[in-house]
Amino acid sequence: MTSFIENGQRFRLTDPTLAPNAASYLWNRKMMIQMSARGYAVSQYMDPEPRKYAHVPTIAAQTFMQPEQDYFPHHPGRFFYIRDNETGKLFSAPYEPVRAKLDRFSFEPGLSDIRWVIEKDGVRVELRLDLPVEDVAEIWSVRITNLTDGKKTLSFVPFFPVGYSSWMNRGGHFDADLNAIVCTSVTPYQKVEQYFKNKHLKDITFFAADRKPDHFEVAQVAFEGEGGLHNPSALQDGGHLAGGDASYENPAGIMQWDLVLKPGAREDFRFVFGPAVDKAEIMVLTESYLRGALAPVRQEYDRYIRSGLGTLALRSPDDDLNHFVNYWLPRQVFYHGDTHRLTTDPQTRNYLQDGLGMIFIAPERTRAALLRTASQQFFSGKVPDGILLRPDTELKYINQIPHTDHAVWLVIAAKAYIEETGDRAVLAENVAWADSEEEATLYEHVTRALRFLAGEVDERNLPYIAQGDWCDPMNMVGYKGRGVSGWLAEAASYAMTTWADMCRAENDSEAAGWLEREAGKLNDSINHYLWDGKWYARGITDDGVAFGVQTDSEGRIYLNAQSWAFLAGAADGDKRASMLRAIDEQLDTPYGAAMFAPAYTAMRDDVGRVTQKWPGNGENGAVYNHAAAFYAASLYHIGENDRAYAVLSKMLTRPEAKDIATRGQLPLYLPNYYRGAYYQYPRTAGRSSNLFNTGTASWYYRLVIERLCGLRGDGDGVVIAPQPPAEWESYQFSRAFRGATFDVEVKKDAALEGPVVVVDAETLGGNRIERIDAGKHYSILVRLPG
Repeated sequence: MTSFIENGQRFRLTDPTLAPNAASYLWNRKMMIQMSARGYAVSQYMDPEPRKYAHVPTIAAQTFMQPEQDYFPHHPGRFFYIRDNETGKLFSAPYEPVRAKLDRFSFEPGLSDIRWVIEKDGVRVELRLDLPVEDVAEIWSVRITNLTDGKKTLSFVPFFPVGYSSWMNRGGHFDADLNAIVCTSVTPYQKVEQYFKNKHLKDITFFAADRKPDHFEVAQVAFEGEGGLHNPSALQDGGHLAGGDASYENPAGIMQWDLVLKPGAREDFRFVFGPAVDKAEIMVLTESYLRGALAPVRQEYDRYIRSGLGTLALRSPDDDLNHFVNYWLPRQVFYHGDTHRLTTDPQTRNYLQDGLGMIFIAPERTRAALLRTASQQFFSGKVPDGILLRPDTELKYINQIPHTDHAVWLVIAAKAYIEETGDRAVLAENVAWADSEEEATLYEHVTRALRFLAGEVDERNLPYIAQGDWCDPMNMVGYKGRGVSGWLAEAASYAMTTWADMCRAENDSEAAGWLEREAGKLNDSINHYLWDGKWYARGITDDGVAFGVQTDSEGRIYLNAQSWAFLAGAADGDKRASMLRAIDEQLDTPYGAAMFAPAYTAMRDDVGRVTQKWPGNGENGAVYNHAAAFYAASLYHIGENDRAYAVLSKMLTRPEAKDIATRGQLPLYLPNYYRGAYYQYPRTAGRSSNLFNTGTASWYYRLVIERLCGLRGDGDGVVIAPQPPAEWESYQFSRAFRGATFDVEVKKDAALEGPVVVVDAETLGGNRIERIDAGKHYSILVRLPG
C-alpha cells in the first residue's frame, strides 16, 4: 500500500483516503508547487515578489501556505474528468473532485517529477507533472488507455481552476491562435505609484494544449452549474462544453475531447499551465513546452535536482533513514538554500541556517550568504532581522518586528562553513556595513556581532528579548524593554565559545579570551537566575516573572532552554540528569520531543501570541522539529548517542500505512512540526503541518553527516568520530569532502576499550587525518567498543 520504490528515489501511495493531504513538491528558482495526492495544489512564483497564478475563489490572506493546510472543493487544483459516453459514468483523476471509487490508484512522486496511475472501469489515466529549470510553467503529460477488449467512447475534460484573481478586473477567453484559454486580470492597487509597479506584473494565467479541443469553457460557474464539481452540470446527460467566456467571473482552463478508443488503444496529451505577461510570452512558453521535445526538458530538470543531492551515501540498518538522508533530505535542504524559500527578504536566521545545510551541497552559496549578511549588518554590530536579496525590495511582515537572536546564527553558519571547506580566506574578505561605507573583514563583522550581543543585557547579565528571539510569537516577554531570554543567554554563550575557537585559530588570543570570559559570565547568570531546581527557565518577563518553571501550570518546561544549556556547557552532571529525566517525563512523545509542555490553553499576555495558538499547534507545544533538531544536537554534544538517534528517528514519517495515516504526510520531507499536546489532545497528536519550509532540514543533515556518521572538518584535516546508536552493530557510508572521497565502514567490537581508526590499512594514532589530499580515495575502518 505504501512503500519506497526505485531504490528509494520514488514513493508509492495506493490509497487516496489514507492520508488525504499527503503531497509532494517540485520547484525551480522561480516557482514552487506542492501537489496533493488527490489533485489539489498550492503554487507560487516570483514576480518579483511571491505571487500566485491559481487562486481560491474568494479574497485570501496573502500568505504562501497555512499550517495543516485544509483543502475544500473549490481549492485550486489540477483535475481531469473522464466520462464514459455510453454509460454516462464519470470519474476524475487523480481523485478529486468526483471521488469515485477507483479500481487502481497510485500516487508516485519522484525526485524530479510527480506522477499518478489511475484505473477505473477499464480506462487507465497516467498523469505526470514536470517543471522546467528556468521558466514558470507546469508541464502536464496525460495518457489515456483502453484496457478492455471492447471499444471505449469517452470524453476527456481537464479542469484547471484559476479562481478569484482580482476584485478590479478578471475574465477569460479561448485564444484560437494560441490554442489556449487565456485568463486575464488586473492586480488591484490604491496608490498611483503602485500602478507603475504593477503594470509589469504577469496578470495572465493561461492553460494551453498540444491539440485543438473539441469543446471548451472558460467560466467556472457555467461548467459547475447546480451539479457541483463532483458532477458538473456541463458534463451531465452527455453534454458538451458550451464554448463560453468568463466576463467578470472566475475563469478556469476547461477543455473537452471526445475520444473513441479501440481495445488497447491510447491517446496522449500535453498541457502547459502558468502565468504570463502577454500573448508573446505565452507563444514562447508553448513553443518550448508543447511543441518542443519533452525528454531534454525532463533530463535538464533531473540534472538540476540531482546536483543538489549532497555528499553522503548512507548504508545503515535503518533502510527508511537511508532512503531519506540519501535523497529526500538533501533535496529539501537544496530547495531551501537554492530558492531562499521563494522570498525576497528571508529572515536572517532562516537565511543563515538554510546556508548551514548548503555547505554540504553547494558551499559557495553559503559563502555568498555569509558575505551578503555581513554587508547588511549595522556598524554597531547588530545583525538585521531580514536579508534583502534584491535592491528594489524591503523588509516585510515578521522582519519588521525586532528579534534578538540573529548574531547567533551568523557565528554558527560561519564556523560550520569553514570547518567543512577549510576556506579560512573568507574571514579576510572585506565587507562594508549597511550604514557605513567603512569596510571590515568578515572576521571583524562576526566578532562585532558578538560584542553587540554581549552589550544588550540587563543588570543580571541576561540578554534582552525585545519582541522575540528564535521563537517569533514569544512577542510580549520583553516588549516593555525589560524582559530577557534564557534561551538566548545559552545560545549566546554557545556562540561565544564557538567563535573563541575560531579567534584562537586566527591568533587573536585577546578576542578569544574575552569571548570565553563573557560565555562564563553568561553561564553564571544562567545558573543563578534561571535554574529552578529541576530544569532551566525559558526567560524572565518585563515584570520580573520567570516562566517555563515548575510552578507554571502551562508552559512548565521548554525544550530549547534545556538543549542549549547542554550546548553552552552551563549544566553540571547532576543538572544534566535532572533535565533529561524531566524531558523524558514531560516532553517526549511517540512523534518526537515537544517544544514545551503543557501547551497553553489561554492567552498569557506576558509571554505573547504563542499562547494564543491552538494547544499543540505550531510553537504552542507542538513537536516542533527545529527545536527537536537542536535537542538532538545537544545530545550528541554531551555523548548521549542513543537518545540523539531516537530523537532523529521519531522525526521521520515511516513508510508504513499506519504512520502515514497518523501523521498525514509521506516520508519525503521533514515538516516544521507534528501536533503536540500529546496528553491534552491525544486524538490529533502527531498530525503533520505538511509545511516543508523549516530550518530543521539543514540541522538534521548536518547531524547525520557530522555526528551520526562523524566525519567532519577540523582545520586542515578531518576528524572521524562516528556516534551510532547502540543497536547498530555495523554500517557504512561514503562522503565527498574537500575534493576527496571517503568510504567508511563502522563496526562494533566488544573486545575494544576505545575506538580504533584504520585508514588505507594503516592504524591511525587517534581519530584525525592531518591533511586531506584532493582527488584521493580514502578507505577507512572504524572499530568502536561494543
